[in-house]
Amino acid sequence: MKILVLNYEFPPLGGGAANATFYLLKELAKFKKLDITLVTSSVDKYKEEDFADNVKIYYLDIGKKGNIHYQSNFDLLKYSFKALKFSKKLNKEKRFDLVHAFFGIPCGYLAMRLKIPYIVGLRGSDVPFYNQRFYWLDKLFFKRLSIKIWKKSKEVVANSQGLKKLAKKSAPDQRMEVIYNGVDINEFKSVKRDEKKFVIISTSRLIQRKGVDFLLEAFVRFNKKHSNSLMYFVGSGDLEAKLIQKVIRLKLSDNVIFTGAISHSALNSYYQKADVFALPSLNEGMSNSLLEAMSSGLAIVATDTGGTKELVDRGNGIIVQKNNSASIFQALETLYLNKDVLGKYKQQSRVKAEKMSWQVAAEKYLEIYKK
Repeated sequence: MKILVLNYEFPPLGGGAANATFYLLKELAKFKKLDITLVTSSVDKYKEEDFADNVKIYYLDIGKKGNIHYQSNFDLLKYSFKALKFSKKLNKEKRFDLVHAFFGIPCGYLAMRLKIPYIVGLRGSDVPFYNQRFYWLDKLFFKRLSIKIWKKSKEVVANSQGLKKLAKKSAPDQRMEVIYNGVDINEFKSVKRDEKKFVIISTSRLIQRKGVDFLLEAFVRFNKKHSNSLMYFVGSGDLEAKLIQKVIRLKLSDNVIFTGAISHSALNSYYQKADVFALPSLNEGMSNSLLEAMSSGLAIVATDTGGTKELVDRGNGIIVQKNNSASIFQALETLYLNKDVLGKYKQQSRVKAEKMSWQVAAEKYLEIYKK
């Protein structure tokens, strides 16, 4: 079976969807009857890579500038034009049976234009009204285009029940599957750590949608009561400079550490420093970071958005209110003052993560490919 995979981001470029594609390809490569081609973006020049015996990757030069973990509208447009032309040429040589498009827009649109049977994987920002920043674009244009792309596809797959529910608001009659992201439980392990400090970690882009400003506000209040606490912000983004300035002004530089963007392979060492993983997002699909934190044995503090509540309950974490630093503070206080609860949540996070894997996700996608 010859499969063309389209995703405008792939490590080191991009975020959660890039990493999801990496791990999924790693598992799909084990099915030797699959011949997989990925067309993605390069961080610099055009290149080709044999990812596995049966997986080939083409990295298109989109003239990428700036933050490699963020794709601008210009980046997406350039990828779209280049990927469509390149994929048409590839298809003449390979005659693909199926296209697997990560994101309805732009990749689902490209798949539709290729006129090859295709499936669409919804990731979050490609679902209408997921991101308030695109409200009017969604209302005036992208909603109608998304419905058309989904309708013409062979299958639409959301990465959480929450994202499926949101997508169904735009297209109530559209049939959709749910396949959760997985996690590599051998890469992200729980370790016994020095408990002299109470450590919280957030691994996300430092942007408004991730709620990191409310997290910092909550931590500032928390640290005033509990000076043995430490906060790691792992990632970069538009709010980074503003958050750093606030920390300097409050003389908390020893207690709040900004790492900037780091390689995905370095993440595990940061998870292993922490007790609590915080994800106060306003919108989320199915967070890879959340799964990695669970696999690393961390208690979770997160908002009820996307697939978060499907992974977090009273057994392994606390759901907090959106846009509410007081709610985050209270959750941190609860975990700090109740060591037995903290220990139980950390243990249960690992237990839950062990039931999820990229192998399971790959097998489910394989069934869809066959169908």
